[in-house]
Amino acid sequence: MKNIAITIFVVLIVTVLAMYLVSFQVRETESALVTRFGKPTREITEPGWYFKWPAPIERIRKFDSRMRVFEAELGETTTKGAVPIIVNTFIVWKIAEPLEFFNAVGTVREAESKLRSQLGDTQNKVIGQHYFSEFVNSDPAKIKFDRIQAEMLADIKQSVRADYGIEIKTLGIKQLKVSEDVSKDVFERMSAERNRKTLATIAQGNAQATRIKTDADSKRTELLAAAEARAKAIRGQGDAEAAKYYKMLDADPELAMFLRDIEALKKILAERSTLVFSADTEPFKLLKEIPNIKPANRGK
Repeated sequence: MKNIAITIFVVLIVTVLAMYLVSFQVRETESALVTRFGKPTREITEPGWYFKWPAPIERIRKFDSRMRVFEAELGETTTKGAVPIIVNTFIVWKIAEPLEFFNAVGTVREAESKLRSQLGDTQNKVIGQHYFSEFVNSDPAKIKFDRIQAEMLADIKQSVRADYGIEIKTLGIKQLKVSEDVSKDVFERMSAERNRKTLATIAQGNAQATRIKTDADSKRTELLAAAEARAKAIRGQGDAEAAKYYKMLDADPELAMFLRDIEALKKILAERSTLVFSADTEPFKLLKEIPNIKPANRGK
């Protein structure tokens, strides 16, 4: 029994050693590259258990396939208007193709060195196509940060995938700085822009006020003309009525005054008003007694 146990134990050890020599495991966070006598033969990006020839025939190189963040150093570049700015850009990347990565760079440190150089070229190329006002502006609608970052990502993404087997997921501008002289020029430009907008608004308001005043004067002139015409018509009508009374007054003054009092009394009594006057007040004395009016002697 003792010999059987020893035999089983030896067989297990040999089996484990054999499995270790001819197989390997790739985890979820890894990708692997199999080399045969130092030359790459296959790449593995899916997790699982795989077989290989024992070393030194085949060897396994494993790479961490998780996302990495690389932040470039602050670097000065020039915008389209020849305004120098200092930017700090970061990228999120991972090893997408182990074979290309192994042949092009081999290590993460070398990959970051390549990315630093590539990122600098992309910054100079893309930022040089945009004006400074698209980075810093008092009008938020004129700032194009998202568009500039998208252009930088598109520029660097395709080249590093083909050249280094690296996939870039995200690119962003973390920090933007300008020198003191540039800051002064920017603030002066912003102040001038605000003054220009202020003057334009004032000019627009003055023009609108002038239009309103002109329109009001025109309507005032029209209303005054209409009122004057109406007044002339009323005065004409009054003069005509007065002329009629004048004729009556010339023919029979006493009768004319009586008719005038009757007309005035009719207008006053037509309104529901309470008035307190003496009974001898014209024309209310007509309510007290009728005057003795005789026809005028037309034979005179």
